[in-house]
Formats: sequence, C-alpha cells, structure tokens
Amino acid sequence: MHALGLDFGTSGARACICGADGEPRWQWRIEWNSRQAMDPQCWQQALDALLAAIPPELGATLHAIALDATSGTAVLTDSALHPITPVLPYFQPLPAQPGARLDWLLAHDTAQQARHLLHQADWLNSRLLGRPAPSDWHNALKTGYDPVRLEWQEVLQQHPARKLLPDVVAPGSLLGRLDAALAQRFGLDPACEVRAGTTDSTAAALAAGLLRPGDALTSLGSTLTVKVVSLRPIVSPIHGVYSHRLGEFWLAGGASNSGGAVLRQFFDDAQLRDYSCRIDPLHDSPLDYYPLPARGERFPRHDPQLEPRLTPRPTEPVAFLHGLLQGMAHIEREGYQLLESLGAPPPRRVFTAGGGSRNPQWMALRERLLGVPVTTVEHSEAATGSARLALGRLAPPAALIAE
Repeated sequence: MHALGLDFGTSGARACICGADGEPRWQWRIEWNSRQAMDPQCWQQALDALLAAIPPELGATLHAIALDATSGTAVLTDSALHPITPVLPYFQPLPAQPGARLDWLLAHDTAQQARHLLHQADWLNSRLLGRPAPSDWHNALKTGYDPVRLEWQEVLQQHPARKLLPDVVAPGSLLGRLDAALAQRFGLDPACEVRAGTTDSTAAALAAGLLRPGDALTSLGSTLTVKVVSLRPIVSPIHGVYSHRLGEFWLAGGASNSGGAVLRQFFDDAQLRDYSCRIDPLHDSPLDYYPLPARGERFPRHDPQLEPRLTPRPTEPVAFLHGLLQGMAHIEREGYQLLESLGAPPPRRVFTAGGGSRNPQWMALRERLLGVPVTTVEHSEAATGSARLALGRLAPPAALIAE
C-alpha cells in the first residue's frame, strides 16, 4: 500500500509517496516564484506535472492521496470552479476579525458571479475529485472556522454570502475516489482515495514527527513559521496566533512575513553559502534589524503597517547577512515567548524544516538565542507529512502525549 502526499508551498510544489510504514519511497519537486505560487493556472500545471512524474509501478498501487497548501490562500470561483477573483494570498495584511478574508474576496467579485469560496487546497482537491471539495479544519481556520466548536464563527454564519463557504471536515477524512478520467490519464489506481488535507506548515509538523507538549517546529522557507505542541488551543487574533486541532492535541503557532524571501532580495544561493560560512554564530551582530520583504507583519507583531527595519546597511555583505539572520532569529524567539505568555508550553526542543535548516551557522545562532536544542528534522518535506496524513497517521497515541 502506498500513499501520495502533495505539497503546494511558497517556493514550489512537491510530491512524496510513502509506504505503509510512513517512510518515503519516491519524491519529486517543481520550483516556482512568488507570482506563480499565487496563480491557479500554475497550481493546475504543477498538479499535472507531479502526477505525470509518478513511476507507473507506484501509481498503480496508490491507495490514497492527501495534499497541503498555503494557509488562508483562497479564491472565489463560478459554478464550474473557474476562478473569478484574484487569489487572496496567505500573506495579505487584513484586519484580525472573522469575515475579513471573505469580504476581501467579495470586494473583488465585480461581476457578482461567485458560487464557491475555495482555499488553495480545496481548489486542488476539487481537481482531484472532479467536483467541488469540502475544506478542512486547518485550511478554513484563517477564513473564520472555529476548530473548538467545529463550525463557522457566528459572524460568518450570519454573513449575507454564507452560502459561498465550503463544508468543513477533519483533516484526513475521506472525500471520495480519484476522478476516473484523471486516474486513467496518469495511470493511477482508479480506487485511489482522496483525503482531506492540511496546511503546508502543519504538514511539515507531521513530517517532523512532533510528539510531546513542548516539541516545537520552525519552518524556514520563504516565510518563517513557528509551532509548538500544546494540550489546549492558544488563540489570539490580535497577535496573529492560532491553533490547529490535530487529533488529541493542538499545534499553536503563527507565521511571520520574515524569512527566506527577504534574503532572496539581496543574495543568491552561492552568496548565501559563501557569506554564511564566514559568520561567527557565537557573537552578536551590532545591527538591530526586523527583516521583512515589504510593509506588513502577521506574527509575532500583528501590524499591517509595520515597516521593514534594514538600516544601517554595512558595506561588508557578511556583516549585512549576519544582521539579517540574527534579526530573523530574534523574531523566532519573540514568537515562542509570545506563545508561552499566552499559555503554550515553552519549547523543550526545536525542530527545523525548510531551506534555512541547511545553514549550519544560522542553526547555531538560533540555538544560542533560543537556549534549547535546535536540530534539523529527518524528514523536512511537507509532502511527506501529507502522505502520512493520507495513511491515517494524524497524531501520536494519547499515552505518548501524556508523558
């Protein structure tokens, strides 16, 4: 038995097939830029390319598929599921109130033809099923779904456009079988199940294997997200803090607009490798940066008007990079401190996923500032987490959580 996990993240689309033991058997990836990451046509092209790349011997034995996508990204579609508004991106600064995302989309529906609000994961699952797909607890969260009461918040239930909102099911729930024409086109088992997915950062947590309260995950991709395992939900919209319900526990966290996208504005891959090697992570940079790619921050400071702080800029690029990496480490530390102040357990260890986990100087700098062990996860790809979700590996046993 094999399961396919698909990840539609900020820097590309990825696929992973895991065996029944949850270990990867095959992986594939497609890179894209920030514009393509918010373009449904590119989502469709990437989905087709990933399915086409699956080895025939694995595709014929595929039991289930689950996918993850960027949290909060959504679009309005017509009855045929064609997008009729711009994509509302995950990073769009909006008021911290229920209904803000729906209202933004409605304001862009100039022809008033909307029939469905679909999150990125919902839209892609609709392509897999050949019909409109429900959403899941995780992808619907930022749109206004209440994961405690398991219903849309009252403001949205009373909203004039309530009928546009999707049904919402638990991550991992059976949605149906793979569209027959799609299965035939790509040589996949026609009995393959499509299961409700999750968000990209939550899928990364599943891949990392977070097990106990205090286990934390920092994802260092185009953006910087932090999550910590908690026995209760931690929610504070004014701080950009939310919790995903995951089996018998919760993943509390937030996502900063800081991250690799800032570094890409100034350095290419070769420069990042070269300059990082010349940084001493045991010493502080004198620079006090708050690195953002543009105005606006979500977490740990929820401020749509927050300006990047990237001055003064030294002429020496190594010193500049040191200041940027340290600034991001300070944001990470501030994020975990904020979560703790709101009732989450302090991190006992921090796993790291994403491109930044391959930078040893940054890892050492972060470990010094966080004051807890920081390690790279064995499986860092969110697609692996989605494959495990398709296998039904949603959460560890309750006895293990209580240890």
